[in-house]
Amino acid sequence: MRTVIHTGLTLSLMMLLGTPLDAAEHTRDSPATVQKTVASGQAVLVDVREQSEWDDGHIQGAVLLPLSLLEDNVTVAQLSARQIGKEKVLYLHCGSGRRCLKAAAVLEKMGYQVQPLKPGYRDLLRAGFPAAK
Repeated sequence: MRTVIHTGLTLSLMMLLGTPLDAAEHTRDSPATVQKTVASGQAVLVDVREQSEWDDGHIQGAVLLPLSLLEDNVTVAQLSARQIGKEKVLYLHCGSGRRCLKAAAVLEKMGYQVQPLKPGYRDLLRAGFPAAK
C-alpha cells in the first residue's frame, strides 16, 4: 500500500509502476439499469470469460468474447460476426471484474462504447440476471 501526498507524486508513482493513466474503470450503472438498457436493445451484455467458464454457465442473452481472443488482436469484422456493433453500449462482465477492465481497454481503442461491470458472473445471477438454460 502506498500513501501519496501530492498529485504530482501520484502521477509519478503511476508512471513508475506502469499503471495506465487512462485505464478503464468499472461503470457505476446499477445491475437494474444494465438489465433495462440491454432489454431495450441499446446495449449488449458481453461475457469476457473463457469458453470453458462460459460452458459451465452463462447469462441468458449474453455474447461470449473471451479476453484471450481480444488479446490475439480480434478484428471489427470478427466482432460484427458475434453481433457486437459499435452502435451499442457493451456491458462487459467476467468472473470478478478484473478481466473486463482489460477487455474494455482493448475495445475502447477499437472505438467501442464499453461499460465494464464490477459484479462478476455469480454476482449478476444473484442480482436477477437469468442464467441460460
